[in-house]
Amino acid sequence: MQNAIQHQYLKVQVETASPGELTLMLYQGMVKSLLVAKSQFANKQYEAMNESLHKVRSIISELMITLDMNYPIAKDLYRLYVFYSGHIANFMIKREEPMLDEVLEFARGLADTWKKALQSLNIKSGEVNV
Repeated sequence: MQNAIQHQYLKVQVETASPGELTLMLYQGMVKSLLVAKSQFANKQYEAMNESLHKVRSIISELMITLDMNYPIAKDLYRLYVFYSGHIANFMIKREEPMLDEVLEFARGLADTWKKALQSLNIKSGEVNV
């Protein structure tokens, strides 16, 4: 029952979110999945860890296809996404924890920066709901 309520809440949240809020949700989902993968790695749950990391790579792929390549920053983000997606793939092979920590730091930085940008835009437009 609780799972169904959470699923419904998330569905409504996604359906009513702005593009900027959806991007933030993707970044936050990336951080969450990386934290889960880190825990699974610590507990030697490698199959579950790989599933969590595939989810992260899917999120990165989604972020890549939404970029508007007419802007220079989009090209820079694209290269970063490719780099960190590859970093995850290398971690899955080598299983060197610092590699996973680097991706997590990157994801947290993106989520924090994006959240601040949305808050700044909302304050300028008179809204305060992020």
